[in-house]
Amino acid sequence: MFEGLRAVTGQVLASDAMALVRTDEDPLELAVRKHARLVYRVAFSVLRNHHDAEDATQETFMRVLRYRRNMAAVRDQRTWLARIAWRVAVKRRKKTPELQLEDAGETVTRLRSQAPGADEAMLGSEKIGSLQRLIATLPAKLRDPLMLSTVEEMSPKDIAQILGTSEAAVRSRMFRARQTLREKLTSLQESDL
Repeated sequence: MFEGLRAVTGQVLASDAMALVRTDEDPLELAVRKHARLVYRVAFSVLRNHHDAEDATQETFMRVLRYRRNMAAVRDQRTWLARIAWRVAVKRRKKTPELQLEDAGETVTRLRSQAPGADEAMLGSEKIGSLQRLIATLPAKLRDPLMLSTVEEMSPKDIAQILGTSEAAVRSRMFRARQTLREKLTSLQESDL
């Protein structure tokens, strides 16, 4: 046990090594406990479904279990796990048909409120729902960086690592996504008047 621990502590960050020594925990168990919420949130930001996100989280940690020998060489476990979760979730999302941008005009028309006389709380939740549906109509290249930035509060550098692109591309895509959403929201507001 201690020989394996010495080999691991040579490559694991000092704080993680101390946690392993104190708690006598397996590195995988420690990673699950520390990063399960992050993995779930990344999966949910892609899949937008609680059950699918749970399945993707489980699949992510199953992959980590399968390749646990690679964990010792990982410098930033958080980004490594987020990247695995992202790939798992994107693979799952590809299995379900995505709303194409050509259908966005029809979708925007259907997003209008049908609830007259709703109080302020209902209006707020309705606006959030409309915004979520509008975000779902964005192309994946624009939607993914926006979700990781706003929901996960990740930096452009982390998002670039997860998506396998440059920071400049991430910033550009987030700008275009916000601009597209602004135009769609303006269009919705004008049609409600």
